[in-house]
Amino acid sequence: MKFEKIENTMLKETILHGVHESGLRVYIVPKQGFSKYYAIYGTEYGSIDTKLNVPDTDEVIELPDGIAHFLEHKLFEEEDGGNAFDRFALTGANSNAFTSFDMTAYLFSCTDSFYENLDILIDFVNHPYFTDENVAKEQGIIGQEIKMYDDDPNWRLFFNMLQGMYFKNPVKTDIAGTVESIAKITPDLLFKCCDAFYNPSNMFLVMVGDIDADKAMAIVDKYVTSERDRGRIEREIVDEPKTVAKSVVYQKMSVSKPQFMIGFKELETDITGTALLKKQIETNVILSILFGKSSEFFTELYEAGIIDGSFSFECELEKKYGFSSVSGESKDPNEVFNRVIKRIEEVKSKGFDEDEISRVKKVLIGANLRGYNDVERIGNNFIRSFMSDVNPFEYERIAEAVEKDALEKRLREHFNKDAAVLSVIEPLDGEE
Repeated sequence: MKFEKIENTMLKETILHGVHESGLRVYIVPKQGFSKYYAIYGTEYGSIDTKLNVPDTDEVIELPDGIAHFLEHKLFEEEDGGNAFDRFALTGANSNAFTSFDMTAYLFSCTDSFYENLDILIDFVNHPYFTDENVAKEQGIIGQEIKMYDDDPNWRLFFNMLQGMYFKNPVKTDIAGTVESIAKITPDLLFKCCDAFYNPSNMFLVMVGDIDADKAMAIVDKYVTSERDRGRIEREIVDEPKTVAKSVVYQKMSVSKPQFMIGFKELETDITGTALLKKQIETNVILSILFGKSSEFFTELYEAGIIDGSFSFECELEKKYGFSSVSGESKDPNEVFNRVIKRIEEVKSKGFDEDEISRVKKVLIGANLRGYNDVERIGNNFIRSFMSDVNPFEYERIAEAVEKDALEKRLREHFNKDAAVLSVIEPLDGEE
């Protein structure tokens, strides 16, 4: 396989990238002299993928909620009775996996035996093993995990916000599904999902470290073949309304103090590449200026005792969904919501300060640059970027070019009260 080179001379960083004969997209971030290695192997398959168009047939299957997460768990189990975690442990590697709304990924980090660990990773992901017995066993295990998440105030705060935000987009559905939905999962369904979503053209491999590309690709060649290629899976277009389903969502749980999350729904989706990266950067600049720990807003509300140090913000903008949020603990979440909206309207009226924009841009660029010293952060950020057709080397250039007019336009488009949701977890009666 031939690798092409992307270079950033300012960062003195390089990406080697190529497409394997199977369709698998492979990226290597060379880190000469680094003692640590990282690999992440992912598929564009997550909880928002609720339908399966069975390859080479006209069959369309409605998938049970939680099946992508269930499949992630099951792939570690091997036919000889062992599991991939044990194999990684023998080499001293740290291994893990995760399922998000739009991807599933398997990963490891190590300081030696990189190629042995890469062999384990590519092997087990490409050799699924499902039986009626091991699926039934996993249904019990994940059922307990679901109940644990149902009792987690932070988890419920987040998903209550999404359920208030969305009418149709499956991002509102818990990634793990429900006890009832995972009971519908069968070995046959899992094999069909593997065949479709885990086909090489739908997958990405990112490796970071002092890596010999030829040795790494020899391992890929052992397990990934063109016969398994089914093409990149196209996601269903969801006709999601521009408004929110419910502007306020309350739930009582065992917490000592009310928790809140204020979310703003992204109204424009199906954006990729430079346009998506630009929107992500602009939104993070705005959030930092409006609600960062050094902002007037934070200082005023903190000193008044309305919020505390838990106050934070987040931006999650992806191809098929997007939102930004501020969250924390407060004795009066409604007051925080009103103050947040007031702050936004004030800035819409008077505009941003150029010096503040410059300061925040420098902070974000600095944080991004520091990330190049962390192999895990590089791998995780890069695989998500590549899945969205984003070149991560463009971050500094785009951030530097962000202008006041663009930020004020983005503020008007995204941060609107009619696209906002207030999610609150309140203490149980008598627990305050």
